[in-house]
Amino acid sequence: MSEHNYQQPDLTLVGDEHIRRYRETGGEVGYLWNGAPSLLLTTTGRHSGEHRTSALIFGRDGADYLVVASMGGAPKHPQWYLNITAHPEAEVQVRAEHIPVTGRTASSAEKPRLWRIMTEVWPNYDVYQTRTERDIPVVVLSPR
Repeated sequence: MSEHNYQQPDLTLVGDEHIRRYRETGGEVGYLWNGAPSLLLTTTGRHSGEHRTSALIFGRDGADYLVVASMGGAPKHPQWYLNITAHPEAEVQVRAEHIPVTGRTASSAEKPRLWRIMTEVWPNYDVYQTRTERDIPVVVLSPR
C-alpha cells in the first residue's frame, strides 16, 4: 500500500481534547473516531510513575483488545508503547466501561493475523508501515 491509498483523517478531535471529551461523555463523543472505534489506554509512565492516557483506535481478537504502536509511521515508538512494555498492567476505557488489562507485544508468529484485523479497522496502518524502518508493533491488551 502506498501514500496514494492514505485516507486523511479528520483531526478536529485529537490528543488531550479527544481524551477529555471521551471521559466527560463516557465515550458518547470520541468512541467513533473517523469511523473507527477508539478506546482510552492508561499506562504507568516508565520514568515518572504517573498515569498517562492515550486515545487509540482498537480492534478485537476474542476477549482481547488490539492497538497498534504506529504513531503515523514515525521513526520512534510512541511513549505509551514504551510505558506498557515497562509496566504491562494498564487500564482501558471502552465507552463508559473501565477494564484492567495486561499488555504485551504480539509475537512475530501471531502478528500477521492481528495486523490484518487492525488494517480492516484502519487501513492507513499499511501506509504508516511504509513510512518507517521500524517494525510497527501490535499490542494485545488482555482483560485481567
